[in-house]
Amino acid sequence: MIHKLEECGCNIETYKDSIYLEAPKKLKCVEIKTMPYPGFPTDMQSIFAATLTTAKGASLIVENIFENRYKYVNELRKMGAKITVEGKICVIKGTRRLYGASVDATDLRGGASLILAGLNAKGKTTVNNAKYILRGYENFDKKLQSLGAKLELVEI
Repeated sequence: MIHKLEECGCNIETYKDSIYLEAPKKLKCVEIKTMPYPGFPTDMQSIFAATLTTAKGASLIVENIFENRYKYVNELRKMGAKITVEGKICVIKGTRRLYGASVDATDLRGGASLILAGLNAKGKTTVNNAKYILRGYENFDKKLQSLGAKLELVEI
């Protein structure tokens, strides 16, 4: 993960129990291939995909572990992401900006990627079916708020 973030242009310093990360205004595109440990974790590919939607250039993700891992892509497209998927290959062409939209979480990791994309989007984003996210990430909303994110958990 750290290597790919550095490849994107981030400056990272690791310490005993913390990490300092400084990101550039515009991330660089990267190529990712999910692999068993110690390779790139499949659990993080949707998070990276959401992050790469506004990177400079075209990024490539090859999902080698699970089929149907790209369920979140249609939801990112609703926000203006330029993503194409063919089989296990996902191509993300960085766009200038994402826009708020009403999107549906279909699973834990894809749902988290939609929240992160929404935080990066202009306007209001509503992520429906947050139960998937809350089931897998304890106090996700509070942790993001502690980092300065403006989000609200609404029970319906």
